Amino acid sequence: MTESPYLLGNFTTAEAAASVARGDIVILPAGAFEQHGPAMPLATDLIRAEAVADRAAGAMDGRAVIGPSLPVGVSPHHLSFAGTVSLRPATFLAVAREYVDSLAGHGWRRILILTGHAGNNATLAALAQDLLHDLPDVEFAWSAVPALATEAIATMNRTEVTGHCGESETAQMLYLAPHLVRTELLAPGATSLDDLDPLSRLSRRAAPSLARRYDQLSTNGVLGDPTTVTADQGRAIVDAATRTLVDYLREWLTA
Repeated sequence: MTESPYLLGNFTTAEAAASVARGDIVILPAGAFEQHGPAMPLATDLIRAEAVADRAAGAMDGRAVIGPSLPVGVSPHHLSFAGTVSLRPATFLAVAREYVDSLAGHGWRRILILTGHAGNNATLAALAQDLLHDLPDVEFAWSAVPALATEAIATMNRTEVTGHCGESETAQMLYLAPHLVRTELLAPGATSLDDLDPLSRLSRRAAPSLARRYDQLSTNGVLGDPTTVTADQGRAIVDAATRTLVDYLREWLTA
C-alpha cells in the first residue's frame, strides 16, 4: 500500500471516525482485469482510475479520502484474451453495494466511484438507482475517467475506429506508468469501419447499442492506433480529468 495521507487503508479506526465527522467524500477507484492489447497491462483501467483519484484527493485539503479499490470489473467481452478476469454485472453491483453499505453504516454520506473501465458504466448507473431507493440519505456519484476529460481527448488525432487501448488509454499509460507499457509491442488494431464485419460495424454506432466480443472487433484486442501518441498527451488528459473532478468535489462539499 502506498504512503498517502488520504488513503483510507492507511488510517486508524479513530482517524476514519474523524473523517466521518468532517463529512469527507470517499472516492472508490474501480477498474478491470482485462486484456489491453499486446503492449499494456491487464490492470490498465485500475491504474488510471487510482491515479486520477489520488491526484484529486491530494487537491482537496483533506476533505476527500480514497477507499478500497474495485480491481475487477464487468469484462465478458474480453474473455477470449488470456488473463482477463470478469465479474457478472450482478456480482460487480453486489460488491460495490457492499462497499457503499459499509461506508454509509459508519456515517459517510458522500461516496463517489471513479471507474477507468467503461464496461462498468451500466452497472454503476443501476447501483445509483438502487441507492436512491434503499439509502436516500446517501449521496452517491460515479463517473468514468474519460467523461471527465472529453475536450482533452477530442484534441487528439484518432482513427475512425478507436477506443480500447487505443490513442487515449495508451497516452495516459505512457504518462502514468511508462515502465508497464511494452512500447516495442505497440501496434494498431482495428482503425476503420472497413476493418469490421457488418455486425461489428453496427456495434460502433452510438445508438442502438449492440454488444460484441473484442475478438470479433480486433484480432489483437486494440481499437485505434496507439503508436501515434505521447506521454504529454496523456498528461493533458489526466490533468483535465483531475481538474474536472476536483471542481465537482469542491462544489459537492458546499451543496
